[in-house]
Amino acid sequence: MKPASKFEIVVARCWNVLNEGKSFHPVFVLGVFLLLHLFELGDVGFWGRALPALLFTAPLVLLFVYYDFPLRLRWALWVFLGLFVLVFRFVDLPALALTLGLYIFFTVFFWGTFYYHLRTGAPKTNFVRFWRLVLENPDSTSGNFQEQVSKALLALFTLEYLISSPLTVERVLLVLGFIAALGIASYLIHKKFFDWKPVYSSEPTEDVNHDGPLAKRVIVVVIDGCRLDRFREAEKPYLEKMMASGTVYESVETTYPARTVVCFSSMLTGAAPERHGISSNLVLKLGLKVESIFDVLRRRGKVGKLVGIAHLIDAFGHDDVASVTSVAHNDKIDQNLIATARRELEEHNPDLLVLQLLAVDQNGHTRGTYYPEYVERIEITDRLIEEFMQWCEQRGYLRDAAVILMADHGQGIGIGAHGHLSEGERFVPFAMWGSGIAKGRVESPRSILDLAPTISYLLGVEPPKGSTGRVLTEALRRSQP
Repeated sequence: MKPASKFEIVVARCWNVLNEGKSFHPVFVLGVFLLLHLFELGDVGFWGRALPALLFTAPLVLLFVYYDFPLRLRWALWVFLGLFVLVFRFVDLPALALTLGLYIFFTVFFWGTFYYHLRTGAPKTNFVRFWRLVLENPDSTSGNFQEQVSKALLALFTLEYLISSPLTVERVLLVLGFIAALGIASYLIHKKFFDWKPVYSSEPTEDVNHDGPLAKRVIVVVIDGCRLDRFREAEKPYLEKMMASGTVYESVETTYPARTVVCFSSMLTGAAPERHGISSNLVLKLGLKVESIFDVLRRRGKVGKLVGIAHLIDAFGHDDVASVTSVAHNDKIDQNLIATARRELEEHNPDLLVLQLLAVDQNGHTRGTYYPEYVERIEITDRLIEEFMQWCEQRGYLRDAAVILMADHGQGIGIGAHGHLSEGERFVPFAMWGSGIAKGRVESPRSILDLAPTISYLLGVEPPKGSTGRVLTEALRRSQP
C-alpha cells in the first residue's frame, strides 16, 4: 500500500495549523485584516496606523489563543461581542461581511466539500449538510462557527476601531482596559465552568509482570473516532461474538483534549498529555517527552509497530509507524491500512501490532455522527476486522495472541467534534479477548492510559517510564502461552 509521502507529511502538518483553533485564530484574523486593506498595503501611512493597532490588539488575540471556549462556554464570547458594540458603539460592516464570507467558504465549501471530496470521496454536494454541522460543532477546532467567528469579529472590530481614527491615549486605554476585563472574565469563567477535564493518576504504574508473558503477541485494533453509544447500536456480529469470549470494559474514558495524536500518545505511553508533551494534532516539537511501549519493546529485543496515517509520525517517529496515505476514498482507507498491517506481520512478525482504522472517524467528520451512515460505517468495520482476524488465524498470527479492540476517542455533534469532551467524545468502546484474557464485564471507570501498562503486562515487560496508567487486571488470567 502507498505510504504517506514526505509531501503529505508536510501538508498534513500545515493543515493542522488551519484545523486547530489555537493556530487558526491568529492566522484567520491577520488574513482577513490584510484582505480588508489589500489596496492600502503599499501605503506607508496605512502601516503607520496598522502597526500600532496590531500591537494593541495582540493581547486580545493571545487571550483567545490561550483560552478555548468550547461546549457551553461559547455563550461568553457572544456576550463579549455584544459588550464591545455597547462600549465602543462601533461595528465594521466590511469586516463582518468578509469574516462571515471567508469563514463559510473555508469551512463549508473548501474544507467540507472540496477537500473532503478529494481526500475521502465525499459527495460534491456535501455542503448541503456540512453547513449545519459547522453551526452546531462544539469543539475548539477551526470548524466551530460559534467560537471562531465571535473571536475573529472581536479582534477585527478592535483593529478597525483603532485605525478608523487617529490614535489617542484615551482610545488606547479604553481598548486595553476592555481587553483586561475580558481576560479577567475569561479566567473566572474557566475557573467556574470548565469542569469536565479528566483527573489522571499521578502515581507510577504499580503492577509489573515478573512471571513471564501471558501472550506471545498483542494486536490492538483502534477504531478511530468511534462513539460508544453508536457502537452499541450497530449490528456487529463478529465483534459481539469475540467480545463475549473476553472482557468488556463499559466505562473507558479518553484524554483531554480528545485529539487523535494526543490520545494515541497517551494510549501508548500510559502518560497524561501534560507528561508526554503532545497537546493537539499540531505537534510543534516532534516526539514524546516520555517512553512509549515501542521503546520498552525495543529495549527487550521485541518488535512493535503502529500502522496509521501520517500525523502519528509526529509523536512516534518513522521507525515505529508504518504510515499509509490518508488520501483515499473512505471505502478504501481501512482496507489500505489492513493491507499494510498484513505486510508488517509478514515482514517483521511484530510482538505488538497497533492498527488504526480511520473510516468511522472520517465519516463522522464528513457526514456527522447522528446520521445512519455513521452506524453503517461501524458495521462495515466489523466485517473488515473479521476478515483481517480470519487472515491472521489462517497464518498463525493469533496463536497465543491477545486482541484488544478500542477507540482513541469518540465524536460529538457537528463535524464529528472531538477535542473537548462532550458526552459523545468522552467514552470509548474497549474489549479484550484471546490468550491471557478472562471472561467478564467491568463497569468501574477506566482510562485509555491503561492500554500501555496492560500491553506491557501481557507481553511480560515493564511499563514505559512515565506511565501512570493502571494494568487492567480484571481482564487478565495467568495462562502461559
